[in-house]
Order: sequence, then C-alpha cells, then structure tokens
Amino acid sequence: MSLDDAEPDSEADGPRRYRAPALEKGLDILELLARQGSAMTTSQISAALDRSVSELFRMVQVLEYRGYIEPAADGDGYELSSKLFALAMTRAPVRTLMEAALPVMRQLSAEARQSCHLAIASDDQMVVVARVENPGYVGFSVRPGYRRPLTDSTSGAVLMAFQPEAARQALFARLAPGGRMSAAAFARRAEAIRAQGCEQAPSAFVEGVIDISAPVMGPHGAVAALTIPYMQSRPVAMTIEAAIAALQAAAGRISAELQGT
Repeated sequence: MSLDDAEPDSEADGPRRYRAPALEKGLDILELLARQGSAMTTSQISAALDRSVSELFRMVQVLEYRGYIEPAADGDGYELSSKLFALAMTRAPVRTLMEAALPVMRQLSAEARQSCHLAIASDDQMVVVARVENPGYVGFSVRPGYRRPLTDSTSGAVLMAFQPEAARQALFARLAPGGRMSAAAFARRAEAIRAQGCEQAPSAFVEGVIDISAPVMGPHGAVAALTIPYMQSRPVAMTIEAAIAALQAAAGRISAELQGT
C-alpha cells in the first residue's frame, strides 16, 4: 500500500484520524468470509461488499499469497485459512487460558467419557479454541475454529449471560439480525442461565446431543465457556446430572487458576 492510500478521515467518520482504503478492503474480505462461514467466489465477495471484481481481485490474490485465505476444497471460491486462528492463539491471554484449561479438560473428558470444548467470544460470535476428544471409540466433538453466532449456541448464551451488565448490553446491541432468537428473547435466556449457573439445551444441529455449558470466569466476567456435547445415544459413564456437576467443577477449577485463587 502506498502513502497515497492513507487518507485523513472526514469529520463524519467520528474519532478515527485516518483511513487506509486498501487495507480496509482486505479486512472487509476477511470479516465477510468469517461471517459467511463457507467458501465464496470473487464475484460473490464483490457483490456482498458492493465493490467491483477488478477492485478486489488484487486484494484476494495478496490474501491468498500471504496465507490468510485459501481455495475451497472443491475448488469453488475461497475460504479463511487457519492462519488468523493460529495468530490469535499466540496472544498471551489465550495462551494462559489454554494452559489452565487443557489439563482440566482432559480430566473431565476421561471421567465423563464425553468430549468437551472451550469457546470464547469474538464480536457477535463464539469461537471454539480448544477441544478434548472423547476417550472412547465413539463420540462427537467440535473442531477448534468452529464459530456460530452467540445467539445460536449454548456456549454463546453462557458467554453472554455471565458478562457484566454494561458489557452484556453492548453485546446485545451488536447482535446480528436474523439469528434463531431475538435479542429480547436471548436476554431472557441469559437471565435464566445466570440464575442456574449453567445451561443445557438440545443441540440445534445434532440429534441425540444435549449441549451443557458452564462459564470460565475471569476478574470481570466470563472469559470462556466450557461445554460438553453430551451424547445420550451411547453407553454413558455419567448421567447428565453428574456430567453437569463435573462440568461446573471443572470450569470452577479453571476459573480459580486464571484468577490465582
């Protein structure tokens, strides 16, 4: 990007002092692919961003060259690579969370004979940052990097429910329209989750799975949600009631480690 690409913001742009149009086009592409959750062609990207294909062509090529996007497995369009996820994992708060969580998650999975995963909030979505597989032969797990709108997942509901009031209201204001639940209904769900200390709900995507989730608490609210996709249709080592208790205890141990208590 040349110096000519950097332009002072107008007063209408608020507190920002400068704009960098070329950089912003690249970021728009990355954010669009993250929201979309599936591959998009250059033509689809240009239509979604209301920009011409020629305007975005070089941006797409550079993002691919730098490893931030990659051709889809079926060759039709582009999708995000794992590079952004790998970069996020190098942040000190995330490293600390993972170091505290993984030993506890392994113990939880071994005792419950169920997989478990850890999710954090990213804008209006939840993103899975770690998982431990079910130690048995048959199980169900969610891969790291998987994301869903906060309102469309049990982990997201827990992450929202255990934020301080101001942060929770700010998140409600940013919720994308079109989710499975309205902001008002989601606010009521969050109140109920806080009252009971955890959440359980049938999976919206896998029959026979009940998602149970508990908050991992930092000094200023939930920093993550620890979740077991509890499989009912298999021999289980723990009843769901026992699994919920074990999950809450595990989340409590991770929280204590993070807070140094």
